[in-house]
Amino acid sequence: MASLILVNGAQLARQQTGSLGILCLKANYSTEEPRKLKSTNLATLKRGTGGRSSFNGIVATVFGSTGFLGRYVCNKLGKIGSQIIIPYRADHYEAIRLKLVGDLGQVLFHPYDLRDEESIYKAVKYSNVVINLVGRDWETKNFTFKDVHVDGARRLARIAKQAGVEKFIHLSSMNVTPEPTPILLKEGSKFLKSKYYGEQAVREEFPDAIIFRPADIYGQEDRFLRYYAHVWRRQLRGMPLWYNGERTLKQPVFCSDVAQGIVNAIKDPDTQGKTYQAVGPRRYKLSELVDWFYREMRKDEDWWGYRRYDLRYDPTFMMKVRFTEFICPSYNVGDLHTERVEREYVTDDVKKGIPTLEDLGVNLTLMEDQVPWELKPFRAALYYDAELGEFEKPTPPQFIQ
Repeated sequence: MASLILVNGAQLARQQTGSLGILCLKANYSTEEPRKLKSTNLATLKRGTGGRSSFNGIVATVFGSTGFLGRYVCNKLGKIGSQIIIPYRADHYEAIRLKLVGDLGQVLFHPYDLRDEESIYKAVKYSNVVINLVGRDWETKNFTFKDVHVDGARRLARIAKQAGVEKFIHLSSMNVTPEPTPILLKEGSKFLKSKYYGEQAVREEFPDAIIFRPADIYGQEDRFLRYYAHVWRRQLRGMPLWYNGERTLKQPVFCSDVAQGIVNAIKDPDTQGKTYQAVGPRRYKLSELVDWFYREMRKDEDWWGYRRYDLRYDPTFMMKVRFTEFICPSYNVGDLHTERVEREYVTDDVKKGIPTLEDLGVNLTLMEDQVPWELKPFRAALYYDAELGEFEKPTPPQFIQ
């Protein structure tokens, strides 16, 4: 006679044969290797059921968290129960609003300076993830591109490695190159050149660093949609573009998608040492995009008088750009400066063989679904009741297959 007994999930079979009893243990154990604890400190262990009130084991220091993309990254991290250290410089009121991205005690602040190694070490010594979102769109008397994108990135990567950080994520840029092709400036874009050498510096100090190369990022308070919507970018109601915008191809990406890609890279153990291209799902001519922006803002050619023309035949525009830099060296009105205009006409070079956000499991957002909402505050006759159907729905831009 045989009997079956379940003991702690295992099947215990006992067969009795006369006076001899044979005991067989059949257990269905998983073949997966047990994971070793990286630390025996109880404070580092996961707890909770998920969400902001839990702790998922990620302690992330986010440099550049008060910038445009940093706020989205911090919010994504806070949603999944990460502890976040936010280094800040200058006025702490710029960073204090980020306290809302996590639960009580999950978001901590620390003053730092990009040239002060001691303050950087204090900000990363308890973290297992460091994210570098620090960048500079134009040079100032205090910080050049090299100071921020090369020396600063190298310093953060080196100190993170010394502190035993497991993952270092660095935000670079699409189209980085050591020899940028000149368009309006004799030497080409110094921004793209410095970003290239910044990548090299990070790889030297932290070989397993994860690098993201984003295209133009759009979203709330961005410097892409609002750049073209700003009155200072136009010449009255005309929009000057290099070769009328017909020779430039862009693949803009939504800010939330880039932030989600960064979070997914943290959770994925196979992302170490890889470079990702953060681009949107569709490719457009710059001329198509700008025309569509003005149709969405109800400032098209028929109703408002918008027109697009070739920048090469308007020397007064570049005079205005230089004048803006002269009167506002540390803050450029409408983000209008020579480096921005130069970089504006660089075609996005999406290289084959380099993974994108889709390889990180990100469902990319279409511009046609998001941009109308982003440009709504810039519409002409904004407070007019448009629900009556008097305005035709703007024609979406044509994209390149």
